[in-house]
Amino acid sequence: MSWINSLMARSFGRKPKAPSNPQSNLVFAAPPAVKRDAGKKAQSNLFPRFQSMAGDQPASRQNDASAAMRVKLRSAFTPSQPITDSRMFAGRIDVLTTLIRSIEDQRVHVIMYGERGIGKTSLVHVLTQAAQEARYIVVYCSCGAGSTFDEIFRAVAADIPLLFHKGFAPTDNEAERGGTLADLLPASPLTPRLVADLFAKLTGTRVLVVLDEFDVCESPDFRRNIAELIKNLSDRSIRTQLVIAGVAADLTELVEHIPSIRRNIFAMQVPKMTASEVNSLVENGEDVSGVTFDKAATDFIVFVANGSPYFASLLSHHAGLAAIDAGRSNVTVDDVSQAVDQALTEFRSRISKHSQLQIDQAAKSGVRHVLGVMAGAALFNNGRFDSRDVDALYPSIANAANLKATIEDFASKHVLLEILDDEYGRGYRFSEEAVLPYLWILAAQKRFLEARKPVASEPARVSEKVAEKPVEKSAPPAGGARAAGRS
Repeated sequence: MSWINSLMARSFGRKPKAPSNPQSNLVFAAPPAVKRDAGKKAQSNLFPRFQSMAGDQPASRQNDASAAMRVKLRSAFTPSQPITDSRMFAGRIDVLTTLIRSIEDQRVHVIMYGERGIGKTSLVHVLTQAAQEARYIVVYCSCGAGSTFDEIFRAVAADIPLLFHKGFAPTDNEAERGGTLADLLPASPLTPRLVADLFAKLTGTRVLVVLDEFDVCESPDFRRNIAELIKNLSDRSIRTQLVIAGVAADLTELVEHIPSIRRNIFAMQVPKMTASEVNSLVENGEDVSGVTFDKAATDFIVFVANGSPYFASLLSHHAGLAAIDAGRSNVTVDDVSQAVDQALTEFRSRISKHSQLQIDQAAKSGVRHVLGVMAGAALFNNGRFDSRDVDALYPSIANAANLKATIEDFASKHVLLEILDDEYGRGYRFSEEAVLPYLWILAAQKRFLEARKPVASEPARVSEKVAEKPVEKSAPPAGGARAAGRS
């Protein structure tokens, strides 16, 4: 009845007496307000949140230096996006110089081709910036599967001011109102000759038309019209040049009717990055983000990247975030190893279930590592390798013939590989493109980390053990060989 007495006491303004047994009422007592608020705060802190605002500034609750470093790191390494700022462009100086001189001195049209992830679009963007600094009018178009000649060049004409048409003076009403060459086009579908006639009237400037992702377009008519336009522009010395970029193993795969325009173009297969260029990529990121990479960590990235700017940027990005999450500003080998694990998870998710099972089967057969090294050789060769790659990468292996027989057996059974007979002879191609980066990175991580073991203890004896294993002694692919020299 104590609670009744308490209620009665409040009603008559008297102070209630303390209960005879204080513990008896605890079951009804609410927890202290401070503890309840602390619990909510702790729960709130555990809930995942964005670490920065949409304006690329640290969140208001993130005031420490690591938050600002995280924001800068995202800008320093952008694996999912091409480089658009020339200050972040690493290496490829000779390549860029060659492209500029081809456009400026030879007045030819440029075609860049190569494997996916080799950095074509980044090159295009930096080339575009250089041309704009020289007052070129640059019109960038990203081709789609259904792109048509009419659609593309109406968009190009709409970006060229009427001011540069020799038939209009700067004070003409049409020019002063911001008219463009598109205002002069007929309603009928555009043809290469009609577009060339229009561009022939340009004066006082030069125009670069950039057609990126050219390989995506499926129309043979579109490619044929582009080839015809290149010939028309070149034969008449018109002040418009094309820059074409796309994924392809060779030039003829990208542009049809090459013989008719061969003398009018400069074709470049974008090469893999050298080890020093990958180093420069990491160093640029250090300068922008404030995160530093240990030499061994950089060596790890260079080795696994195997000449790919995409791999290098991806691993640097993940490794930098791993270090920041650990409260450090320096990246170690362990951070890179964690980044590799994260990349492997991403790449494996892109592989079909069927191929995943076959990869696991290859691991049980003891040849997954060999296939990984072959994947490194095939990454920038249209997914192709042959017995000569086996001989080059395993030069001193007594049982190389057994390795070749195993590879042939896998290909004949369509386990990850397929047999390829072409102008280069008998070879093999990975049946699924997504398998290549996964297998290579898996093999590269293992090889790099095992190569570091002799440094830790008993170098002579451990080296002998490694030498006894054929798979472990293989040399890395072209890009990796240069990187391995740094380890």
